[in-house]
Amino acid sequence: MIFKEPAEIECFGECTVPSPAGYEFYTMEGSRVAYDAIFDPGEEINPAEIRFFEQAGPREKIFFEPSKVKAGIVTCGGLCPGINDVIRGIVMELHYRYGVKDILGFRYGYQGLVKSCGHEPVKLTPHSVRDSMYYGGSILSSSRGNQDPVKMVDYLVELGIDMLFTIGGDGTLRGASAIAEEIKKRNLKISVIGVPKTIDNDIHLIEKTFGFSTAFAEAVKAVNSAYVESVGAPNGIGLVKLMGRHSGFIAANAALASRHVNFVLVPENDFDLYSEGGFLEALKQRILSRHHAVVLVAEGAGQKFFGDDGQRDASGNKKLVDIGPFLKDAIIEFFKSQNIEINLKYIDPSYQIRSVPANADDAVFANFLAQNAVHAAMAGKTNMVVGLWHNVFTHVPISMAVAERKIIKTDKDPLWRSVLATTGQPAHMLCQKGCTEP
Repeated sequence: MIFKEPAEIECFGECTVPSPAGYEFYTMEGSRVAYDAIFDPGEEINPAEIRFFEQAGPREKIFFEPSKVKAGIVTCGGLCPGINDVIRGIVMELHYRYGVKDILGFRYGYQGLVKSCGHEPVKLTPHSVRDSMYYGGSILSSSRGNQDPVKMVDYLVELGIDMLFTIGGDGTLRGASAIAEEIKKRNLKISVIGVPKTIDNDIHLIEKTFGFSTAFAEAVKAVNSAYVESVGAPNGIGLVKLMGRHSGFIAANAALASRHVNFVLVPENDFDLYSEGGFLEALKQRILSRHHAVVLVAEGAGQKFFGDDGQRDASGNKKLVDIGPFLKDAIIEFFKSQNIEINLKYIDPSYQIRSVPANADDAVFANFLAQNAVHAAMAGKTNMVVGLWHNVFTHVPISMAVAERKIIKTDKDPLWRSVLATTGQPAHMLCQKGCTEP
C-alpha cells in the first residue's frame, strides 16, 4: 500500500554516525503520524491522499559527530511556565546521552545572537541548570523584537555553533526560520530547531504547547476568587481578564476546570454589548435570576469596540486596547442605567499566570519536547519545530507551523461546545436581525 510522504523536513544529508545515546529502541527514519484521526462513515479513503507528519524521536544513525558539536540555546518572547525545564532538558540530553560538552545559552532572546548588543553568552552545564526548574521565567532572560538574521548567523559562525535551539512562540519561530534561511544561503550546516512555547496554545498544527497547562491551572485560582467575591455580596459580579490575544484557550479551559463561570468572552466568538441578545442583556437576566455571575474575558476579545490605530509592539503584533477596564465600566454603566445595584470585583492575574514555575504536567511535557528537539538536531534536521499530534511527538516544518494561528473553532470544536454546556451562556450574543448597537 502506498502512502503519501510526510510533510518534508529539511535535512543536511545522510546520517552515518552511530548514535551514542544507547537507547534500547530508536525511531525509524520515515515513521509517520497521520494528520487525520477520524473519517466520516462511508468516506472513501485514498491512502495516497492521507497527510502525515514525520515522527520525532532518537535515530540510530545521526548526522553530527557529537564530540565535535557546539550547541546554543535561546529563549524569546513573553515568559512562560516551563522554559527552564526545556533548557535543563536540552542540556541534560546533549550532555549525558550524546556526550556534547560545549553548550552556550544566549541571553535576552535574539538580542543575544547579535554581537553588538553586548550580551555575552553563558556556558550551560548539568550543574548550572540543576535547580532551574524550580524557578519561573527563563534563566537566560528574554526579549521581543526583530533582529537581523545576517548578524545573528555571523555570530553563530564566529562562535562555531552547530545547532541552535530556539524556545518561543509564533514570532520566535518566524525568527528561527529567517536564521535557517540565512544559514541555507551560505551553504552552512547549522541546525535550527524550535520548541513551541506559548501559554496561549495557539501554534498551528501543534496539539499542545508547554506552559499552557500551568497557565490555565493558575488562572483557575483567580476564577475561584472571583466566584467567592460574586456570591459574597448582593448581585455580585466577578470579572476576570485572562491572556489570549487571538485564541481563547486559557479562558475556555479555566472555565471548564473551575465550573463557576457563567460567561466566557473570547476573540473567536463575536459578541455585542447593548443590543437585545447582546452580552449585557444576557448578564442582566443572569443577575435577575441568580443574583451573582462570573465573567471571563480573554485580552483579545471585543477589540472591534476600539478600532485599529495601527500601533504595533516590538515584535510587530497589533497593540490591543485593554478590554478588562472597558468591560468593567460598561457593565457598571449598564446596570446603573437599569436601576439595578451590583457589586463588581475586577481581577487581572495576567502576568501572575505566566511567571510561575511549571506544574507537574508541564514539567514532564517540557522535558519530552527538549529531548526530541535534541534528537532532531543530532539527526541533521533543521528549520522545524517539535510538535505533538494525537499524543505522538512530531516534526513540523516551521513554514507550516506559522502559516496560520490555531484558534477555537466555535462552530465545531468540542471544547467550545463543552464551554457552552458548562457555563449555560447563549451560543450567540449578537444583535438580533435588524437591530443596531447604540
